[in-house]
Amino acid sequence: MDTIEPVGSKTLVQRFGLKASSATVRSAMGALEQRGLLTQPHTSAGRVPSPQGYRHYVDCLLPQPGSTVQRLERELTNLSLRWAALDDLLWQLARRLTDFTGLMSLITRPVRPQPSLKAIRLVRSDDRLLVMLVESSNQASHLNLKLPHEAGPEIEAMETWARQQLATTSNGDIDWSSLPSQLHLSGSVLRDAISSHRQCNAPVESEALFHGMSRLLAQPEFSSSASLQPLLELMDTQPAAVVPVGSEQLGGVWIGAEHPKSALEACSVVQATYHSSGEGIGQVALVGPMRMAYATAKAAVSSVANHLERLLC
Repeated sequence: MDTIEPVGSKTLVQRFGLKASSATVRSAMGALEQRGLLTQPHTSAGRVPSPQGYRHYVDCLLPQPGSTVQRLERELTNLSLRWAALDDLLWQLARRLTDFTGLMSLITRPVRPQPSLKAIRLVRSDDRLLVMLVESSNQASHLNLKLPHEAGPEIEAMETWARQQLATTSNGDIDWSSLPSQLHLSGSVLRDAISSHRQCNAPVESEALFHGMSRLLAQPEFSSSASLQPLLELMDTQPAAVVPVGSEQLGGVWIGAEHPKSALEACSVVQATYHSSGEGIGQVALVGPMRMAYATAKAAVSSVANHLERLLC
């Protein structure tokens, strides 16, 4: 993990004092390559871990973090809200994350998440459709829509279908692509209304503070300007997109093409969530090459997120 150079069996035997011949180790590496965990950049070269190999390492083989994280936690105990603004605190934390890990750090300001849709009630009144949207925050919104005359008979079936949709998902999303053709008129009206309502009530996109871009660009994986350009554009225009919604489903680690943003397909992103008072949610993240020290990175972002939560809640 120290360099991007492929490693051969002889190097492994010598460096780690393996009690096996180079031929035995080479055979084992070939088996791992067949499983997709290693890759050989070119014939007669050694091998490097594949993204799938890094995923297996993170999920199954991650060691305990080193002493770096303990030193970081000792420093965090000296930090408080003595700065006049939250941004000052976030900036100091981002700098420390980069200093301790050698990776690019990013922290988003806490924002309230958009509530998910829990229930829909539909009531027809002449040529109007009264819609009540019940959301996860125990709030209800009321919409008054113009209803095409031909759509009137669909309303009861439409409400039943929407209720079934919400019962099968945990995030309040409706799969409009599965809308039955006989509900097209009322479904189109309802879909457009819900979409417009959510856009109007969407939270302001979380802004992010990041530090250590030069550390990231100094890595040999990013020596090509072609691989740098998309990443630089993303950091200029949408830095908070580095920490996508739903990253917890991968254990807080996105590796290569697992990340929804193609600009990060050569990177790994390690993330932890923190909560503030007022139901605000923010993210702490480290961005680096796929060969990063994952155990240290995961422990470091968790330490900073926990510290922020203690200060802000």
